[in-house]
Amino acid sequence: MKYLRLLVLMMLPLGGLFAQDYDPDFSDPDSLFFRADTLDIVDMDTTVNVEESSVMEMLDMISNISYFRDVYLDIDSSLWNPYGYASYEVPTFPDSIYAQRIHELARETTIPLTYNNKVKAYIDLYACRKREQCSRMLGLSYVYFPLFEEYLDKYNLPLELKYLAMVESALNPVAGSRVGAKGLWQFMYETGKNYGLRQTTLYDDRYDPVKETEAACQFLQSLYARYGDWFLALAAYNSGPGKVNKAIIRAGGAKNYWAIWPYLPKETRGYVPAFIAVTYVMNFASAHNLYPLNPGLLMHGTDTVMVHDYLSFDLVNQVVGASMRDIEFFNPQYTKKIIPGRPDRMCSLRLPMKYALRFVQIEDSIYSLAKQADLRNKVVEQQVKKESSGRTTHTVRKGESLGSIAKKYHVSVSNIKKWNKLKSDTVHQGQKLTIYRSGGGTSNSSSTSKSSNTGQSKQATTTQTHTVRKGETLSSISRKYGCSVAQLKQWNNLKSNTVVVNQKLKIKN
Repeated sequence: MKYLRLLVLMMLPLGGLFAQDYDPDFSDPDSLFFRADTLDIVDMDTTVNVEESSVMEMLDMISNISYFRDVYLDIDSSLWNPYGYASYEVPTFPDSIYAQRIHELARETTIPLTYNNKVKAYIDLYACRKREQCSRMLGLSYVYFPLFEEYLDKYNLPLELKYLAMVESALNPVAGSRVGAKGLWQFMYETGKNYGLRQTTLYDDRYDPVKETEAACQFLQSLYARYGDWFLALAAYNSGPGKVNKAIIRAGGAKNYWAIWPYLPKETRGYVPAFIAVTYVMNFASAHNLYPLNPGLLMHGTDTVMVHDYLSFDLVNQVVGASMRDIEFFNPQYTKKIIPGRPDRMCSLRLPMKYALRFVQIEDSIYSLAKQADLRNKVVEQQVKKESSGRTTHTVRKGESLGSIAKKYHVSVSNIKKWNKLKSDTVHQGQKLTIYRSGGGTSNSSSTSKSSNTGQSKQATTTQTHTVRKGETLSSISRKYGCSVAQLKQWNNLKSNTVVVNQKLKIKN
């Protein structure tokens, strides 16, 4: 009877959605368990290891954010708790209820949400075992979901993809995984570069919520264009298209996530179930007696100022008075605690509101003190110089040639051969190559020297045309020519990541 009472209560706030398509006979208990073929219940026997997933890692990490206050957001509690739960109650439901609710959610989106035992394992994680962390995510959703929805709409993507960031980072803006992924959307270094996220010694765009959100939308749009299936696209977002393609081959060519599930990496096997589960829990939070914790300063307690000269966190801390903890947390993109602002490329600095106001009031004095402190010391200058013109080591990836590597670093093939004492143009996967980004090095060609002697220090820009072939994407084309997707779009005035066969694209070298 407890489940029947909860089922009736669940129908009321949803405006009769259940009643429109389902009229159970409450005298017959069997009528409360729905048919799998009508509710997309997928019968999968193999379980997922929730304990070893990155989802668990991110949920544990969000526990360390100390800005939360143990109060609900300023919302009428009667709207949040229509069931009259006591604070200690942890509601659970039979499979039929979970399946019905997810079925209703699936009718409102183009993402084929399903219910199975894998999804159930993650529902238990979010709604039962990690309730406090889930309440924190609910609170943070008020901070980040408006931004996510704006860009998802801009790229004509399903709005439910906003929940993907909860799987990736638990909405922790300073999240970093053990494998090197960063930010709300957990971009790896190379993927970030491919989608225009700038990363230098001093700065990492992956920690910029706006820039990373747009990159995530571009990446998801590209993956869906490749697979035409949202679950496969999500799997590729997590593990990379290469692993998904291999799983499809091993599954006999089946382009279905659940069919290739046994052949995916362990982490990816739990990825889509976690996405479905968190989508469900966020939409039925009150049914599980879950409410958003107030994220404190993260909600409305900060403001952003623009910095047009070099500043250090230490100086801002000493002069403005903001705590080092706050400065570091709200500005994780500055990896060396240096804000490399310039008049022609200002940098944003996020501070608690009262300190942002004080920064604006004494801004000129702050810059004067920075100059006196000689912030542009040799160490910083050497780091910046190394980023733009120093020696680097390139590891040859599958499909790369000396030509494509040369284009990537804007150097000549002959120089690469001289720097690495190569006798032929052949390179192999995993091979290490020394590259001088400025074209320098002990074996610099005579043509480069002549150019320098005549004052022509900048390499001339040349343009070539690429004709799009079947199966190519902007991402694959960018890798071929050693540029970013953002550059391709800029050079060709493209507004989306979609290209068609035989389309002509300008490539600048």
